[in-house]
Amino acid sequence: MVAPQLLIVYHTLTQGTLQMAQAARDGALAEGGVDVRLLHAQATQPSDVLAANAYVFATPENLAAMSGMMKDFFDRCYYPVLDRINGRAYASLVCAGSDGHGAARQIERIATGWRLKPVAEPLIICTHAQTPEAILATKRIPDTDLQHCRELGAALAAGLGLGVF
Repeated sequence: MVAPQLLIVYHTLTQGTLQMAQAARDGALAEGGVDVRLLHAQATQPSDVLAANAYVFATPENLAAMSGMMKDFFDRCYYPVLDRINGRAYASLVCAGSDGHGAARQIERIATGWRLKPVAEPLIICTHAQTPEAILATKRIPDTDLQHCRELGAALAAGLGLGVF
């Protein structure tokens, strides 16, 4: 029997979103019974999306929106998988400097178009980076926040393993 697959697609410039995505991956792997793939948005192809049973989309907030590379991923993959992944589960992670809700709304709208099923509220981690130097600096996400990402990954893996989604 083939294990269900969780695909985590991320983009990062300052490593904050990568830390969050890796924590979600680690949580899913700790739960067991699920094949977990962590792919950079630029490397993710429609075939990767089709092969997965559930998704985590992880993006930084850039100018109150998802990153351009995440948008590129959705642009490249949207139509090739449309109506072929209906009903699959997803969750989102946003590494935000101030708010993150704009990026989360964009992902939600795209996921709605794909007819995906949200299984958690968007997980937004705010770094409070407000100066050009702080925004561009390498991020260090606190372990308490990464724990929420691990829990989200574990919950998705558990749901996949049990056939809930």
